[in-house]
Amino acid sequence: MQDDPIAFFLTWTCYGTWMPGDDRGWTKWHRGDQVPQPRLANWCRGQMIESAVILLPEQRTMIESVVREHCKKRCWYLHAVNCRTNHCHVVVTAPNYDGEKVRDQLKSWGKRRMKERERQLGVAEECVRDRWWTRKGSVRYLFDEDSLAAATTYASEAQDVGGSSANSL
Repeated sequence: MQDDPIAFFLTWTCYGTWMPGDDRGWTKWHRGDQVPQPRLANWCRGQMIESAVILLPEQRTMIESVVREHCKKRCWYLHAVNCRTNHCHVVVTAPNYDGEKVRDQLKSWGKRRMKERERQLGVAEECVRDRWWTRKGSVRYLFDEDSLAAATTYASEAQDVGGSSANSL
């Protein structure tokens, strides 16, 4: 296995849609996959400052456009982007960048664009949403062509058909 990844498989969720302790399972930062903890999930829901984000088709398209624009600007190779109602997947090659930095830049630019859109629609400044995404997100380092192909297929197609081998990356 080589030292540098050939791509990153990035996933982040919308604010309030996948809590620590979630019944679907969850990932604890630097501790890996965790079992469901309903009491923790309920507590986290109670701590929410804004309502959960469910992205509308126009918003999903906007986020995908932001990802494409930012990748082009940075000269990153975008293999796949798929923004869903409650999360986003991106598969990208970004030489000399850390995967977490790439993910955070894409999330940040998406948030900026969403806030700009709310303002364009006449939302009062004090009501413009601040929280669009959950903290952090997943960064899977892809080191070979098979992993890259599986992640690209999953991000592009398998979301609509129930999964793929990318789940085992």
